[in-house]
Amino acid sequence: MGKTLSEKILAKNAHRDVVNAGDVVWVDVDRSMMDDILGPRVQIAEKLPELTQEIKNRENVIVISDHYTPPANIRQAEIVKFTRDWSLENNIDNYYEFEGPCHQVMAEYGHVLPGTVILGTDSHTCMGGALGAFASGVGSTEMLGILATGQTWLKVPETIQVRWDGQLNPGVMAKDISLKTIGVIGHAGATYKAVEYVGETFDQMEIEQRMAITNMAVEMGAKVGLMPVDDKTIAYLDSLGIQRDSYSVYHSDADARFCQKLHFNSAELLPQVACPHEVDNVTAVMNVNTPIHQAYLGSCTGGRLSDLVAAAELLKGKKIAKGIRLLVSPSSKKIWKAASDAGVLSVLAEAGAVILAPTCGVCVGLHSGLLAPKEVCISASNRNFIGRMGSKEAFIYLGSPLTVAASAITGRVTDPREFL
Repeated sequence: MGKTLSEKILAKNAHRDVVNAGDVVWVDVDRSMMDDILGPRVQIAEKLPELTQEIKNRENVIVISDHYTPPANIRQAEIVKFTRDWSLENNIDNYYEFEGPCHQVMAEYGHVLPGTVILGTDSHTCMGGALGAFASGVGSTEMLGILATGQTWLKVPETIQVRWDGQLNPGVMAKDISLKTIGVIGHAGATYKAVEYVGETFDQMEIEQRMAITNMAVEMGAKVGLMPVDDKTIAYLDSLGIQRDSYSVYHSDADARFCQKLHFNSAELLPQVACPHEVDNVTAVMNVNTPIHQAYLGSCTGGRLSDLVAAAELLKGKKIAKGIRLLVSPSSKKIWKAASDAGVLSVLAEAGAVILAPTCGVCVGLHSGLLAPKEVCISASNRNFIGRMGSKEAFIYLGSPLTVAASAITGRVTDPREFL
């Protein structure tokens, strides 16, 4: 019997010839990522000295302050300072601040490589699967053990194969694929499973759009979301200056065992929206006509350059509806600069958008654009839970960057095809 991509990566890092779904194995961790919200300040700084051990594989530890940057109050500033000081005191060379959401920073700075095991204190670490890595979120206590030993135990997950074939129609984006898949599988339908996305639709898709899909695998309960490494992946890594001999490429075997297989036709996909208050409460955008107060274009899911370009093309020469707030937060400082240099941010601003720093603050309801009670937001981010973006009495709809842009123009949740 052949092996899945997850089984091959975990076998390599467990130093075994073969592992099977359901096995519990100790694996080497290639990259350990911590953010400011669940990083050093939560148990790690306090408990690590009690273990009387040095940090194992210090060069593989990455710390990123992103949730509380830029700080909105003294408490947030203290947390960022604590994270910065701890990293300096512990000789963590890979410390980043004001660079943007951690998952995008991890990819841009070459910390995500195919065939590696990457664990981070953020549930959307699974985004790294777009580059063929076994990337997953862990808790702070588990990270404490990883820092001390360089290893952790994992159960080898079963794998769901999700195949999308065909070409996306105008107005439909990668985010729509993600929402449709989650709507079919359900918020717990892939719990502790790997989801492997395959098919000709992804063969045609650029890496940063693939990232929008693997990022949200955890919204189905998945341990990891994976895509096979192809020429586009290698070209992306080449653009970062990463040598081909520095990583290993694995693919699922033709006779690998999948616990479930799903097949979708991209040509039939309509723009999708996840309605409050669950990510799997999904329907076609055309079925929703809810008035909004705020539109958010950004985060590690919907703020990459291609997202901003798509929204700008739709908004060019138009104005957002009176009384609507359109907030734009590029996914990283590098993307912010690229969008600025290309004139994309100017187009968005002329339409009425407010351009923010690259940050997690809006998405997770910490700063830069919180919702008041009874307010409604259409967001390109990844979660719409109660209280996610501010008041517990607010309502969040999730859509693609194009859907967000179209909705900002009309002041209601709107199918972007109306403007194409």
